Amino acid sequence: MNVRVYKNADAIGAAAAALFAAQVIAKPNSVLGLATGSTPLPTYRRMAALYEEGAVDYSGVTTYNLDEYVGLDHDHDQSYYYFMHDNLFKYINIPEEQIHVLSGMAKDPAEECKAYDAAIDAAGGIDLQILGIGRNGHIAFNEPTTTFPPTTHIVDLTESTIEANKRFFASADDVPRQALTMGIGSIMKAKSIVIIATGADKADAVYAMINGPVDPQCPASVLQLHPNVTVMLDEGAASKL
Repeated sequence: MNVRVYKNADAIGAAAAALFAAQVIAKPNSVLGLATGSTPLPTYRRMAALYEEGAVDYSGVTTYNLDEYVGLDHDHDQSYYYFMHDNLFKYINIPEEQIHVLSGMAKDPAEECKAYDAAIDAAGGIDLQILGIGRNGHIAFNEPTTTFPPTTHIVDLTESTIEANKRFFASADDVPRQALTMGIGSIMKAKSIVIIATGADKADAVYAMINGPVDPQCPASVLQLHPNVTVMLDEGAASKL
């Protein structure tokens, strides 16, 4: 792991966006793995700014998002499809047909997951994947458990994840209880990974990810086994290293 510490989230966003820009400039038809939540927002803002400045052309890029809530259609304002369009895609020039987000309304969720993994493989795999980390060490919606899920799958969300996400809904009761998510094995296939953590409340999870054993009780710890991971932390998240 290449661990880098920055003063704040905006500095991380600028640095992470520079990595994505370098990837796309070097390989205009890059396949990017994207994430939702508050963590990547500074990165997405800077990616949009680089496009606006004429520094990067995203028209050849294909994207695959990590996850989606079960039961929310793409028009729902809390769906991750909606989130990505609202925070990134409407500001850059990736063609709609090259944007991929799991369907939370799929009639056959298992088939949806299988087809998603197959589509990523057919695209040549993800060149650069961005991740956040939960306070319990989860990545995407892969919660602490007894094994590392190998493929994209349906997952029951833990109470801690529901609690963390309730701020986006009217109440905790409105937060979906399940999600479709890329599995640990799916994520580990990415050629390069950037994982971002900000805030002292992530410090324990960051310590376990970097210095703890590789253990599915801290799903992010599996990244110790990946050959090309950049960890971007602010001072709070790095405070226990």
